[in-house]
Amino acid sequence: MKGIVSSCARCAEYGGHGDSRREKVRARLLVKGVVQGVGFRPFVGRFAQENHVSGWVLNSSSGVEIEVEGHRGDVEKFVQGFAERVPSRALITRLDVSYHPPAGYLGFTIQESIVQPQEFTLISPDLAICPDCLRELRDPRNRRYGYPFINCTNCGPRYTIIRDIPYDRARTTMQKFVMCPACEREYGDPADRRFHAQPNACRDCGPKIWLTDSKGNRCSGDAGAGDTIVRARDLLAQGKILAIKGLGGFHLACDAGDEEAVRALRSRKRREEKPFALMAGTVADIRLFCHVSEQEEQSLTSPRAPIVLLKKRDDSLLAPSVAPKSEHFGVMLPYTPLHHLLMDGPCPALVMTSGNISQEPIVISNEEALARLSGIADYFLFHDRDIYTRADDSIVQIVEGKEALIRRSRGYCPLPVHLGKHFRQNIGHQGYREVLACGAELKNTICLTREEDAFVSQYLGDLENLETFRFFEHTVNKMKRILKVDPKIIAYDLHPDYLSTKYAQAAAGFDLRVPVQHHHAHIASCMAENGLDGRVIGIAWDGTGYGEDGCIWGGEFLVADFASFERKAFFSYVPLPGGHMAIREPYRMAFSYLYQVFGEGLMDLDLNFLRQIDRGKQRAVMEIIRKGINSPLTSSAGRIFEALASILGVRHRNTFEGQAAMDLEYLASSAKVREGVSSYPYIIRQAASQYLIETAPMFERIVHDLVDHQDPARIAFRFHSTMADIAVEVCRKIREEYGLSRVALSGGVFQNRLLTSLLLGKLSDQEFDCYQQWKVPPNDGGISLGQAAIAIGRSC
Repeated sequence: MKGIVSSCARCAEYGGHGDSRREKVRARLLVKGVVQGVGFRPFVGRFAQENHVSGWVLNSSSGVEIEVEGHRGDVEKFVQGFAERVPSRALITRLDVSYHPPAGYLGFTIQESIVQPQEFTLISPDLAICPDCLRELRDPRNRRYGYPFINCTNCGPRYTIIRDIPYDRARTTMQKFVMCPACEREYGDPADRRFHAQPNACRDCGPKIWLTDSKGNRCSGDAGAGDTIVRARDLLAQGKILAIKGLGGFHLACDAGDEEAVRALRSRKRREEKPFALMAGTVADIRLFCHVSEQEEQSLTSPRAPIVLLKKRDDSLLAPSVAPKSEHFGVMLPYTPLHHLLMDGPCPALVMTSGNISQEPIVISNEEALARLSGIADYFLFHDRDIYTRADDSIVQIVEGKEALIRRSRGYCPLPVHLGKHFRQNIGHQGYREVLACGAELKNTICLTREEDAFVSQYLGDLENLETFRFFEHTVNKMKRILKVDPKIIAYDLHPDYLSTKYAQAAAGFDLRVPVQHHHAHIASCMAENGLDGRVIGIAWDGTGYGEDGCIWGGEFLVADFASFERKAFFSYVPLPGGHMAIREPYRMAFSYLYQVFGEGLMDLDLNFLRQIDRGKQRAVMEIIRKGINSPLTSSAGRIFEALASILGVRHRNTFEGQAAMDLEYLASSAKVREGVSSYPYIIRQAASQYLIETAPMFERIVHDLVDHQDPARIAFRFHSTMADIAVEVCRKIREEYGLSRVALSGGVFQNRLLTSLLLGKLSDQEFDCYQQWKVPPNDGGISLGQAAIAIGRSC
């Protein structure tokens, strides 16, 4: 528990400093954190009974309030043992205790919730089905046998169905379902694990499922949930594509072993090569097509149930089109009862990808699904429990033995990042200053602060169209409402064309608008989640970020704190030929880097990659570079990785963000010789107070290696090692100048496990203290957290 225990001035009088433990006392407890909707009040009632104390417990807008009284020894035992015995799904962030004279309570009661206008309590994320509910789902003798919406206080929907707090049924999308007498008895029984489980229901009174064709016509013979599930499983086994309404939105599903079905889904969804997520019934099933480590199994089976990136088995029998040219599958276990029932069918694994058209948000309503997905899905598996807030599946990978987030959404949101130290510096006579941070454009999230916590939203998507922007606005309004905040400070990215920036500049009701440089936000995000204060060396490597000089940054070394930063080093600028086209077609960046070395002669080099690119395209790109047509300058480290991927013949065209760099990492990881690999040459030269990193010598040597028919995998590994060496050398120079030894890593490039591992090892050898991101992604999904921290730092 990271909170504190505090006492009022009367504790000494009533808190147990006398001689007799038989004296009657009363303790009042205020518990903050994730303490509603997780079986907290029944636990308090049982624990009070165990310790022979009387009193009451209730939910309020600020958390859970408790009063207990009895003999001093019993009350002290209750208070001291309380935090250690809380339900597994609960999270206590603060516990305040004060002592008072006895009130004469008889027995222990659970009282009605109270609403306090400006108070709030943390909301639990949506949780995977618990073992108890899963046993009941499988038990033919249980009245909920085969019911696809079984849940209790330990599992089920939370954040996606909540409209407001306190978390009571009337404030959720379950309001329209009137509980039957049996469910009502469970709901009102403190001894039952469904006591005040807000989504509590059964087949007699709760949500229903049904199956339709792509035009919305109900399928004949649909006699009940069991028959509907069987029919859905059969359709999947026949190669059909189903749109399935889930917890935070729709999935598009098909048999992952059926190449024809997977290719049809790719074609209809207009998703060329980006890997599809998979769902398998058990970890044993996953091991049939993936390697699974102990840490990866822990992530798979956790109540958060994220998609976990797992190394493919060479003998996998899944359809090649599931994850073409990738070394990994993204796999999750069933996390709702409906998923478990579907996985009982003949398909060992299902594609389970987001139910949307590419670039649009995940669909959540039945009407919207038919309107948007009827051209993709053959059939629809609907239900009538409304989804109030979208939540995509979260994605994680294991880095250095720990779970690192790539996409933070279902199962993790809306839990906060605690930022006590530098938040407390902002306390004035008016209290904490609340901030809304609007994030970047790609992988957008927003962040709201309240007191010592920062609340980063679920993944919202790429903020490039009206549908995603509306989702952005919905999330801002919902989070302001459930957090009971009205921020007067708004932070945003420097890029003038981002929709998030335009929103922040036009939004009414803010006293202070704080523009934040993209890479400063990256480093502040890493600092914030690691509780760092003061200055650090920040390495911010990514694809794109608007620089203060109007150029595109992305290979940055900063000396930064929460208020300001200095740009101390960066990769020398090269043209980005064709602007965004160079991001889609990495061969353009290959030409840009090679042009710095070979000039006009690069087209005469004896390289396979040149033979793979149309000669007319080569001449066009050369002309663009020579004349500087639509070629903004960039220092991006991400573009360096992509350029090399093209030079090595790995990939010349990206079908999704970062694809070429990912393929390069896979190639480098396959290198058979890693020990004793020397660095490629590079130059670090000082220009005024900054260091410029020249990569031309590296690219020149790589070309010579290719002409000499060196192994491309070895070249790729040597490149990764060289990039790590560059970072270490720059950090050493900065340490000599500033005396700093703390290094914060952030930016999408650090999703590269090989590079990160090499860099951490080399920095550790040089006695640097390194900090990574675990609670929020290092990519742009973590930008809003950094923006919020900087806005606070600048407003102090």
